[in-house]
Amino acid sequence: MDFELGNNAALLVPIVLVVLGVILIFSAVKVVPQGYQYTVEQFGRYTRTLSPGLAFIVPFVDRIGHKLNMMENVLDIPTQEVITKDNAMVSCDAVVFTQIVDPVPAAYEVNDLIRAISNLSMTNIRTVVGSMDLDQVLSNRDDINARLLAVIDAATQPWGIKVTRIEIKDLTPPGDITEAMARQMKAERLKRAQILEAEGDRASAILKAEGQKQSQILEAEGRREAAFRDAEARERAAEAEAKATEVVSEAIAKGDVNAINYFLGLKYVEAFAKLASSPQQRTVIVPADFAGLVGAIEGVKALTDNVKRAAQDTPPRPPAGGSPFTTRG
Repeated sequence: MDFELGNNAALLVPIVLVVLGVILIFSAVKVVPQGYQYTVEQFGRYTRTLSPGLAFIVPFVDRIGHKLNMMENVLDIPTQEVITKDNAMVSCDAVVFTQIVDPVPAAYEVNDLIRAISNLSMTNIRTVVGSMDLDQVLSNRDDINARLLAVIDAATQPWGIKVTRIEIKDLTPPGDITEAMARQMKAERLKRAQILEAEGDRASAILKAEGQKQSQILEAEGRREAAFRDAEARERAAEAEAKATEVVSEAIAKGDVNAINYFLGLKYVEAFAKLASSPQQRTVIVPADFAGLVGAIEGVKALTDNVKRAAQDTPPRPPAGGSPFTTRG
């Protein structure tokens, strides 16, 4: 039996050694994934940082302290009520993008890194939003984001954290303020509509007045042109009358009785025309000496014939400078 126990012990020793060897190998060999870094502690003190890939540590002496994610992380900031500068209550939340740039401070300078960044963001949101009026808060999100980024990034630098972005997700004022803002917006839009309508009426009135002005100018120019034409026609009639008078005067001077008959017949015809065209005249009485009217017309005809014959019998006048056949020696 002692022999069998010895044989069993001899078989157990290699098995134990193999198991210990496997444990030592797994304890000494570490595989760090891409995007992560491990801190190594020796008897509780930080010694070095393991980069992504295959790494070796001393078994039972070194151990992995912290496994840090070096990729950019997204942290949601819970919703909170914030009082603005003009005492309006606003519900706001945010999202923060962070990245570990130095694993040692991130592992050993702060406890519970996520909670620290969340609380720091919430307090700075209250500070920044509380220093602004409600209208500024609702209209200047970019300004709020920039101020929060500068403050939180400066506060997390000692922890080895880089805050890349911070964005306000939602800003919700109370219901009564929302209704007041809606009424204000409606009133503003109505005001703009009335202003535009008034400007349209003004432009329309200006265009109408301009059109009337142009119409009156054109009408005045037309009246002026008509008056000019009327004056020119009267001038031509006066010239014709003067010419006729001159011809008649010459005929009278020569003793032609037909000239006198011409004037008398002309006036007789004009008077008879006025009498016939009068709107108050219902009956036109033909005078008994109507034959005299015919004689006057015959006299005019004879006078016209005499003028024509005189014009034909009169030789053409030579030019003012003498006879065209005269030559100078």
